[in-house]
Amino acid sequence: MNSKTSCLGIFIFLFGILIQAQKFEKLALTPPMGWNSWNKFGCEVNEELIRSIADAMVESGMKDAGYEYIVIDDCWQGGRDSLGFIYPDSAKFPNGMKALADYVHSKGLKLGIYSDAGTKTCAGYPGSRGYEYQDALQYALWGIDYLKYDWCNTENINPIGAYSTMRDALYKAGRPILFSMCEWGTSKPWEWAKDIAHMWRTTGDIFICWDCKHDHGGWYSWGVMKILDMQEGLRQYAGPGHWNDPDMLEVGNGLSVNEDRAHFSMWAMLAAPLIAGNDLRNMSKETVEILTNQEVIAVNQDSLGIQGFKYNSIDSLETWFKPLSNGEWAVCFLNRRDQPAVIKFDWKIENVVDEIFGFETAFNETIYNIRNLWDKKNIGNTKRVFKATVPSHDVIMLRLTPLK
Repeated sequence: MNSKTSCLGIFIFLFGILIQAQKFEKLALTPPMGWNSWNKFGCEVNEELIRSIADAMVESGMKDAGYEYIVIDDCWQGGRDSLGFIYPDSAKFPNGMKALADYVHSKGLKLGIYSDAGTKTCAGYPGSRGYEYQDALQYALWGIDYLKYDWCNTENINPIGAYSTMRDALYKAGRPILFSMCEWGTSKPWEWAKDIAHMWRTTGDIFICWDCKHDHGGWYSWGVMKILDMQEGLRQYAGPGHWNDPDMLEVGNGLSVNEDRAHFSMWAMLAAPLIAGNDLRNMSKETVEILTNQEVIAVNQDSLGIQGFKYNSIDSLETWFKPLSNGEWAVCFLNRRDQPAVIKFDWKIENVVDEIFGFETAFNETIYNIRNLWDKKNIGNTKRVFKATVPSHDVIMLRLTPLK
């Protein structure tokens, strides 16, 4: 082998590494929106359910509001064939995943699936360890659009290496698939996963309660407020194409209407993925109104992609700000206590500065029109002190637009 051939070979090898070491770009430029089966249905997943959920997403108005992914979580797997390729449980998915993906796509939606970086999934089904490239190829052939990748039964393997391997496998398979890491925040993925995944879990699993932790005997799941508190210090790591994920929504699963509204509002302020976890086929009017409030969704989907921050907290009444495009701001007053809370917010004496991303409200120089995003009413401007009462476990959410 002459020196030119040798150099060419090295170049091709290094170029191949560069090609593999990528995630799909131009995905998740705003926080992903969709639905996942786990919170409501656990292992009770099948083809009929997924088809009916896709139908309901369209019929309820959720698709029109921006939701697009239908994600099948754990327990869909049947096993592996003689060549090691994964296949679905034929009793649950008699027509196979390709036919199901085709149906979901026919609705203008996208299909997601679940696997695990370990030898087995959290529910004990075959994981992807050692089969990453085969699984990625299978997902691409089926027409999958989203992969949630969990972290059970990983036997102390390196998470950066494990998730990078699946990222490379997905890229090599050639179909753009959104990569959602579910490592529970154990190894601080926000510090290293920007070039690996499109979103990463920052906490353990969410639980249907306002402010509690649930003991599963060896691990905990967390109420909405507990998870909200765990987002402190993470906002600088999020942005278009790489999002902090505080887990799926519990809206419609048993919280009060006030709590559902607060939960949805705070996930919007966090620029979090909006992945519903309820039964879309059987929703109350209030649940539909919360999940499809396009003015609140617009805050979440703002093109700046900046995560909101807590400005202050006085006696469990929190004030949050989120910079938006075109000089606008979202403001959310969150009442965490068990009694109503009175707001008296004098815009002119507050100096709200986003020190990480360099935005400032400058209320003493700029007057903003105010719109209440849940009442869907314009309510004046920032020349006057804002006075209101926030019900217990609820929010008032505003959008501020500078006067021209």
